[in-house]
Amino acid sequence: MINFKNMNILLTNDDGIFSPGLWTLAGALKKAGNVTIVAPDREQSATGTMVTLRIPLRVMKLECFDTDIPTYTVEGSPSDNVILALGKMVPDTKMVVSGINQGLNLGDDVLISGTVGAALQGYLRGLPALAVSVPPESKQPTYQIAAQLASIITSSVNNGYLGNNGFFNINVPAVPLEEIRGIKVTSLAHKTHIDSVNEGYDGRREYYWLVRQQLSADVPEDTDIWAIENNYISITALHSFLFHRPDGELNEPFCQELFNTLVSK
Repeated sequence: MINFKNMNILLTNDDGIFSPGLWTLAGALKKAGNVTIVAPDREQSATGTMVTLRIPLRVMKLECFDTDIPTYTVEGSPSDNVILALGKMVPDTKMVVSGINQGLNLGDDVLISGTVGAALQGYLRGLPALAVSVPPESKQPTYQIAAQLASIITSSVNNGYLGNNGFFNINVPAVPLEEIRGIKVTSLAHKTHIDSVNEGYDGRREYYWLVRQQLSADVPEDTDIWAIENNYISITALHSFLFHRPDGELNEPFCQELFNTLVSK
């Protein structure tokens, strides 16, 4: 049985402080703990693990959103936000959650994702961390599903089911809950994208545009991309695939319990 207890949660993202995914997730996480938001003041997609070292970081406290949630915005990357929050602003944090990202973070894309990069900074500082993403065309019901699942997993971590320093990447398909087939423990699909370069001319000088292209959708059944394309929720233990640490209790029976809890809400 998954129980709910209070814990101090740092919530961030890479889509910026005004992202609807951030606020949907904030509302759900209030069920699992005490939430503080520290998020970029603008969109910071595809910034990966970028850290600002040569200019100062400026912080503004906001009171125009949910007055129950302390909210700050930072002129910096997603990683900057987490490093600053854990170092100075919210030092008693017990878990870092990043999202909900407006765009899936699957396969090789996790290596350039600002959403995943922000969660990584929590993991590197000994905290459990969660990155949550949905497809870019998602509507509010998909955000609600992702937010509810993140809240359940956060409570599971707090209750010791998933260890105290896991790093999880969650992707939710853009289909109604009744069409989601379950939750899969997945690996990262490999060699799924390539960066190509388009060339143009604006009337004054040449320019170049980097384009992220998908190579193939032919991926093994145990991967995150396969799961999403077949209407499963994907959970990848990045601490296992990137850092070779044990998976802990993340397995199919536990995922079945997660899914049963999700559909019963």
